[in-house]
Amino acid sequence: MAKRPGQRWRQATVWLHVVTSVGWMGQALALLVLLTLSRTAVDPAVRVAGTTMAQHLDSTLLAPLANASAFTGFLLAAATPWGFLRYWWVAIKFVLTVVQVNLGIFLLSAGLNGSVAAARDGVSGPAGPMIAGTALMISALAFQAWLSVAKPWARTPWSAGKAKLPAAPPWVFAMATGAVAADLAVATLLGHPLPAFAAAALVVTSTTRARTIREASPQPAYG
Repeated sequence: MAKRPGQRWRQATVWLHVVTSVGWMGQALALLVLLTLSRTAVDPAVRVAGTTMAQHLDSTLLAPLANASAFTGFLLAAATPWGFLRYWWVAIKFVLTVVQVNLGIFLLSAGLNGSVAAARDGVSGPAGPMIAGTALMISALAFQAWLSVAKPWARTPWSAGKAKLPAAPPWVFAMATGAVAADLAVATLLGHPLPAFAAAALVVTSTTRARTIREASPQPAYG
């Protein structure tokens, strides 16, 4: 049986989520190796090289892939019957992703910039907490991958008595794939992530989703 166009676009969004999530995990592992090398190296040139490569890897690959993974995950939750808070495994993935993205932006990236400057000034390599934080990121990503496969636990109390949510129209998933491609292209050109297209697409999806759910909800009878 041939797949419907809407099903193809939804599968494309799932595929993008898997690919970018695996890429995020791989870059985090590489970042851990580089930070550990820089921290333990005796040669100052190795410390400088390790921190510089780690900072470059974070800005050009890890951050764009992390943003794309988070966006596609959020969109799949918003645009499919899974929702954000109907199932415990989805809700936990959502919370972990929000925490990881914010810690990566406000702590890891800033810490990497400081580590590069410190290594060039002859100071010791990256701080131990930064290495530990990267290891925690990897552990969280591995746990999220298990959640996606196992889908453990029951529904949350917020889904009790609620009907199955309708899926978003096909153009929402087509928009998602286009937004990810556009943001990755912009990140390549600028050398740092700028998820403007993904943010706009998520706003449009949330607005459309709310209207779709409202229209699908049974209307109270009067008279």
